[in-house]
Amino acid sequence: MEDIPLEDIAGNISVPEDEDALGTLDEPVSTTLKRDLKAILQKCKHVIIPSRSKALLHDWDLWGPLLLCIILAMLLPTGSSGDKGDSVSGVHFIQVFVVVWGGSCLVTVNAQLLRAKLSFFQSVCTLGYCLLPLVLSLIISRTLLMFTTNTVHLTIFFCRLAVIIFALVWSLWASTGFLSDYLPVDKKTLAMYPIFLFYFAISCLILAQK
Repeated sequence: MEDIPLEDIAGNISVPEDEDALGTLDEPVSTTLKRDLKAILQKCKHVIIPSRSKALLHDWDLWGPLLLCIILAMLLPTGSSGDKGDSVSGVHFIQVFVVVWGGSCLVTVNAQLLRAKLSFFQSVCTLGYCLLPLVLSLIISRTLLMFTTNTVHLTIFFCRLAVIIFALVWSLWASTGFLSDYLPVDKKTLAMYPIFLFYFAISCLILAQK
């Protein structure tokens, strides 16, 4: 029997030197944070200027929604001073977390039951990022409350109301643009109604601030 050269049957087990093939496990933490922050800002840009881009769905993450939820939970509580006030603020912080994450999960489950063509986390990610207009309205509302006096109280209230309504419409517009193509045509109303209730509830929390 003719001998077969060893090099003809030996396999190649060399590790590719391409940096992309090595993954991100060996890269510095600062590099990872910068890349994730850039991705979050890019997705926020898609919400600020709604387009037909599907970046929120195809490249989903939960870091952005978590960050927006933390901002909401930090700015919404209005407890009084002292130990009792600290405990009340802590309860409000947890309540906001429950409303945001519980609400987005319920809306997503509803969409899944209606046979939406998107995954659970894609929907949660999109709903979370589309909170951005409401977060911005909360910041503006808090700023306006700083200038509230007995003489301009009603004027400040209507200014806050206008800003919050605009943010609510903005959030609905953005979320509809991202999700509508993945919802059954004959069940879009059933899928979008809970989304409206979700953002409307958060809008009421913002407006109820004193």
